Amino acid sequence: MLSELTVLEIIECGPRTRLGAGSGLFFLRINAPGWEKSAPGQFVMLRASIDQAEYLCARPFSICRLTDDYLGIFFQARGRATRDFAALKAGDRVCVWGPLGNFLPLDARVPTLILAGGIGIAPFVNYVDKHPDPEKITLEFGHRLPLGCYPFAELRPGCRASAHLEKNGRDREAFSALVKARIREFASSGIVLACGPTPFLRLVREFALKYKAETWLSLETRMACGIGACLGCAVKALLPPDVFIPSPAALAGPLQPEDTERFVQTCICGPNFRADRVLL
Repeated sequence: MLSELTVLEIIECGPRTRLGAGSGLFFLRINAPGWEKSAPGQFVMLRASIDQAEYLCARPFSICRLTDDYLGIFFQARGRATRDFAALKAGDRVCVWGPLGNFLPLDARVPTLILAGGIGIAPFVNYVDKHPDPEKITLEFGHRLPLGCYPFAELRPGCRASAHLEKNGRDREAFSALVKARIREFASSGIVLACGPTPFLRLVREFALKYKAETWLSLETRMACGIGACLGCAVKALLPPDVFIPSPAALAGPLQPEDTERFVQTCICGPNFRADRVLL
């Protein structure tokens, strides 16, 4: 569903340094799109109105928060397009199409471990919001910037959430050890969800396969269209040999010995993949 929506507010998250530099992390609030259906883990494609930007391609963003009043997007300004988003003001118009992609598994009966790295916390704010029993959720969040730069405080009360500042290699090793221990703990009776930089997801995948934990990885793959037309977001995955057209359903089941390696598009087959099926 394509909509032109209005910016309500955009704020740079976290404190500024003594030299005036900001975090480069922003929270954008747009008026509610009025979707009939959406689910945690989905994403949107966002583009500033044509008269406000020089580029034509949109950029993908996780749905960080969705209420009756607004759509919330948490992002980092790194390139030309995201810097344009950071320069938006209240009242500006943006083009949004969504909700797109598949969704993360959500079961009120199953203990759920969430592992987030950096801006990978974005989809889990909405996930915790929509979960019927947040007390079933344990969240471990690794970050490099001060905690106030991230929407950690926005997490719905009830879930057991811990933050871990990674200032150096020793901190990263400690967080990796914690991730390993937590995955092992949840392997027998829960599910694991993870989002963050690709090296972080590779680490989660390694431990998930080692301990045979049902794990879903939310990928942050670059996209240009979000609807499967441009083929720019392909990743390698393991598919049943009789599947001609890849789909989320074809990738949802446990891995089988006869499954074969193929390229699939993150936008229409993901962005959420079983860790044993996607190759990073």
